[in-house]
Amino acid sequence: MVVLVGIDEAGFGPILGPLVVSSSTFLLPHHLLTANLWHILGKSAGSRRKHLAGRLLIADSKKAYSKSLGIKHLERTVLACLRYLGKKPATLTELLTLLSPHCLERLNDYPWYKGADSYRISTDSADMAIASAVLKDDLASNGIELLELRSYCLDVGYYNKMVATAKNKASVLFTTTSRLIKNAFDNFVGDDLQIIVDRQGGRVRYRKNLQRMFPDMELKILKETPANSSYELQANDKQMRLHFTVGADDRFLPVSLA
Repeated sequence: MVVLVGIDEAGFGPILGPLVVSSSTFLLPHHLLTANLWHILGKSAGSRRKHLAGRLLIADSKKAYSKSLGIKHLERTVLACLRYLGKKPATLTELLTLLSPHCLERLNDYPWYKGADSYRISTDSADMAIASAVLKDDLASNGIELLELRSYCLDVGYYNKMVATAKNKASVLFTTTSRLIKNAFDNFVGDDLQIIVDRQGGRVRYRKNLQRMFPDMELKILKETPANSSYELQANDKQMRLHFTVGADDRFLPVSLA
């Protein structure tokens, strides 16, 4: 079995606020590692808004959002996946407690977040139960498990402090991404841990950045090309492979879900 982690960001540009970097973690058979999981999970999920027929839309947030429906598809997919994990947040605060608890204290610094405790997440409970059940059956029938959803929400003030310290927005994004990578390494290392990150900017070489973030790990460059850069990191008899891939959010469902 393979532990497959997808990582992506939302809010880095062109309009910032707040920056959110998320990961979704799956356990799946080796032969599905490079498969199109939208095809495999075609009964429960789709990648386009058209012809969903009740399925969950798993797509990049820019594609999932629409002027007419707003964030409805984004909200429905995240809540259905959390329900699969046994979580049923009813308010914004409960949602953040599950996905990004470390940002909660900072929200008190912003008047526009004062009502987070009372902001109710409006969902059709019957629809959510059905969508989550279909997802559960679809995953199980293909030998797949969703293990975790996790986010780092960088509110404006916190983000600005990080940029002031790092002197570079890209460094802030990579540091936050590295936290999710470290979490996966600490919690999900098994026979095979593979992490796919949607490539950030035009960077091709990540060796120095990875050595800076993971100084105690042995690093091996597997490949560095304009389309994909792959690395193997090892420490304490554990290892993981990282893949920084162009267009990963369109090619790999875990990245798209993140």
